[in-house]
Amino acid sequence: MKNLRRGLWIATAGLPLLTATGCKSYWIDAEVENRTGQTIHELEVDYPTASFGANSIAPGNAMHYRLQIRGSGQVKVEYTFENGKTVHARGLNLQEHQSGRLLIELSPGGKVEFVPNLEPAS
Repeated sequence: MKNLRRGLWIATAGLPLLTATGCKSYWIDAEVENRTGQTIHELEVDYPTASFGANSIAPGNAMHYRLQIRGSGQVKVEYTFENGKTVHARGLNLQEHQSGRLLIELSPGGKVEFVPNLEPAS
């Protein structure tokens, strides 16, 4: 019983040290808002070493995605309007170890705006 208590005390005493020196995960919460006034199709967002997307997003709706950056590179967006016109846009550069929020606004006429709130800033 004495050894069990000693083991529990050592484990409990070491826990704050373990959490203080632990690894930090860097995540970016991305949101794609469809403000185009029409349904978009085949949305694809490419970022360093990965991508995400949706089959369609209705007007006024948004898609949320949580991503982690490996390496560095530019964000690219591609989607198609109901009339078949495809939009291609290039945005900001992302770096490994960034975290925060990235808003991607899809506006009428194929305009795409990237609104970052990232640490460290890109």
